[in-house]
Amino acid sequence: MRRNMSQPLEEELRARIVRGELAPGSRINEVRVSEALGVSRTPLREALMRLTAEAFVEARPKLGFYVRPLSAAEANELYAIRAKLDPWALALAGLPDAAVIERLAAVNDALARTTTAEAALERDDEWHLLLLAHCPNRVLLDLIRQMMWRTRRYEHTYFHDAANRATAVSEHGKLIATLRAGDLAAACRWLEQNMSTAVPVLVHELEGP
Repeated sequence: MRRNMSQPLEEELRARIVRGELAPGSRINEVRVSEALGVSRTPLREALMRLTAEAFVEARPKLGFYVRPLSAAEANELYAIRAKLDPWALALAGLPDAAVIERLAAVNDALARTTTAEAALERDDEWHLLLLAHCPNRVLLDLIRQMMWRTRRYEHTYFHDAANRATAVSEHGKLIATLRAGDLAAACRWLEQNMSTAVPVLVHELEGP
């Protein structure tokens, strides 16, 4: 029962962390946050513990909960995993039919029209999940969904820039073209590229020139 009651709270906290309203590295003031969200501290702590398991938050003994900082090292590690998992899932899924390819093109067009990082994230996740939906390995798909959550704060940083959103749209378009041509191997290569493009941008953002 507690899980169901506190689920919206968990989602709200996650969204605030992704948007940077709870800043990376900052201590979460439980009293202030519970008052702001109109909840008691018990469900707040339950939600924070689950976000700790998702690596959004870290619990420090005797100090409380902190938003996990972003780092160039973690970005490199996370995207290296996505660059292997996603093409593997696509190879297992095989070439999508014509109707799915047209849906991929429509979602990519919607991504091209986004003007905020939040909207771009939603369309980008929708596009990737649609692309991989027919993968027969459900455990692999679950791992990819988990990695999507782990990369979400980094993706939000990346998609703040309109040029980066345009890059994603362009890479998606090239991948769609390979699917239309019936070239699954080339599509997998483009997907690996797409999963790697953000890394140097994020390293520059997080470490500076």
